[in-house]
Formats: sequence, C-alpha cells, structure tokens
Amino acid sequence: MQPYAYQPEQWRDLYVMLGTSAAALIGLLFVATSLHLDDVVRNPVYHTRAYNQTRYLVLLLVEAVFVLVPQPPVAFGIEVVLLNALGLSLPLSNIYSFVYKNKAAAVPGGWVIGRALRYVVAFAVGMVGGAMIAAGLGWGIYLVTAGHVLLLVAVIDNAWSIMVGVGRKA
Repeated sequence: MQPYAYQPEQWRDLYVMLGTSAAALIGLLFVATSLHLDDVVRNPVYHTRAYNQTRYLVLLLVEAVFVLVPQPPVAFGIEVVLLNALGLSLPLSNIYSFVYKNKAAAVPGGWVIGRALRYVVAFAVGMVGGAMIAAGLGWGIYLVTAGHVLLLVAVIDNAWSIMVGVGRKA
C-alpha cells in the first residue's frame, strides 16, 4: 500500500480544513443570500443556484465527516459512493430540467449544462474513489480528495456568480 493512501490519520488535517471550509461557506452563503433575499427569491436562476450550492456544501461537510470518523475502509468507501451518488443526482436533475422541461430558459443553455457538468465530474470522481477504497485500493482517497476539491472550487465559483449577479441588479 502507498505510504499515504487510505490512512485516515494522514488525511486528518486536510479534511478538518476542508470540512471547516464547507461549514464556513455555508454560513457565508446564508449571509450573502439573506442580504439580497428578495432578489434571490424573485429570480428563479439565483434561487436555484443558492439552494443547490447550499446542498453541495452540506454534502462536502458530510464527506469530510466520513473521512474523519474512525471506521473500516470498506464502510468508508461505501459511504462515499452513496454520498456522491446522491450528489450526482442533483446536477443530473438540473440538466434534465433544462433540456426536457426548459425551466431555466432565462439562462443560456451552455451555461446551465456547463455548470452542471462540473458537478457531474466532481461527483463521478468521488464515486470512483470511494469504490476503489471499498475494493481495497487505498489510493482511491486521492480521487475522493480530487472530487472534493473540484466540487468546492465549483461551488465557490457559482456562489461568486450569484453574488455578482444579484449585486448588479441591486
């Protein structure tokens, strides 16, 4: 096994930082949204984005908890697969809504699908990493971490676009 593969004690500090980042961003998103609540509620695009970003951040927080909880690698891997599968359902439902129900008609299609695909990739990478850990391949933690960081960056980018967009209208 690689020296820093799935050995929770080696990943503790990183996931304490990642979990703390997700929790802090949840709070900041609540504050930013509440400052422009009327604008966010009236605009279905910003409303959906703010709601989804909160859900993604909660998933990141829960994933950090899973890494930090002492448990067998198989249990951890299964938890990560299930959590990322749940997360994957969110952007896939957004793509479905846009393509088939056209709920997001106010936004150019490339933006909706492009934004959603970033989340699809992040969750898929996390799922593969969790499956590898469950299968005894400890280096899957690198994929779990890559998916986690990709998702965090996508959430930050999307949250920024909400704040800038709402700020322009204010």
